[in-house]
Order: sequence, then C-alpha cells, then structure tokens
Amino acid sequence: MTGATTMRRPRRRLPLLTGTLAVLVLGGAGGFLWFLHRAATPWPAAPPTAGIAVLTGGPDRVETGLTLLARRPEARLIISGVGPDSTLSDLVRESGAQEAGMAPEPLSPRVTLGREATSTRGNAREVAAWSRATGTREITVITAGFHMPRALMELRRDLPEAVLHPHPVAPFLARPLPMLREYVKLVGAALGLSTFTERAPRARLDRPAR
Repeated sequence: MTGATTMRRPRRRLPLLTGTLAVLVLGGAGGFLWFLHRAATPWPAAPPTAGIAVLTGGPDRVETGLTLLARRPEARLIISGVGPDSTLSDLVRESGAQEAGMAPEPLSPRVTLGREATSTRGNAREVAAWSRATGTREITVITAGFHMPRALMELRRDLPEAVLHPHPVAPFLARPLPMLREYVKLVGAALGLSTFTERAPRARLDRPAR
C-alpha cells in the first residue's frame, strides 16, 4: 500500500510541474513580446533639462549628447563608461561631432567623463554620483532604444530622487539573439540580480573634461 501511494505521488506532481513550466514559458514569451514592442515604440519627446547623461556603447549616443549640450548653455553632461585614457577631444572626433563643426573646448567645462563603468549597473552608479555632486535632479538619458528600459530601471534604483527623461537613439531594435540577451538582462535587473552579478565599481569622475 505504501509503495503504491509513493508511485502515485510523482504522477500527481507531473501536471503541477507541467502547468508551472507552461506558465513560465508563456510568461517569458509574453514578456519578450512586450519588450520588443516597447523597444520599437517611440518615447515621448524629452524636454530640455539641466542634466544630460550619455551611456556609452555607440557613436550616435555621444554625438547626440554633445549636440544637446551645445543647444543648452546652462546644461551639464556626463559621458559614462569612457575609456581610462580617452579625452573629450577623442570622443568628439570618434563620434563624428567634429565633422559637424563641433569643437570640444567651449563644451569642456560642462562635461564630466565617467571612467569606471563597464556595465549598465556601473553606468547608473556613475550617473548617480555625478547627479549628487552637481545637484542635477532632472536628467535626459541617452542610450540605444532597446537598452533604454534596463538603463532607466538601473538609474532609478540608484537615483530615485531624480526625474529621468529618455532620449533613445538608434538602434531601437537589434538582431534576435542580442534582443533576447538584453531581455534576459532586463528581467535580471527587475529581480535585482544585477546587484550581485555585476560588480558596480566606485565611480571615478573627471571634471572638467579635456
């Protein structure tokens, strides 16, 4: 009797396990479809703000940040995730802003280079340190469209007191595998796993940029 009861228990658990797995798969697929829709949907136009934060990873990001800075005489800019030896002149040249007639010297006093971030979690920490050091509480956030949801999530975790305005740049969508990878990272960030899996370095800010 005992043996028969023991054999029946796994059979009873099988529908529960199957149902749980189905819910997880459907939930994950639904979440991924939402993520694709969110990445492809235009964000509201960002109003002029006193702060601009560029999360490096593509030339359009830096050029867009510098262009906005040039249009806003009172604004400040942080470029987070800059290489240890890069200068503002390097970034202006590499982003193509120099070809558009932009010179680094007039902008330099208002630009901060964050040099330690190697992840979105690190970007958030650098931007938060800069925001508090400069008293900047309203920030335009510039990154790729498909990266924006996770960037805002990490920034709001480290900087809950600030008002963040997304200003996405291309690419808004990427190939399927990078999009899936970004979605997995977004889910991990939502669960707080990036706090443990991505070591956020102590922010190193260079002011003014050169």
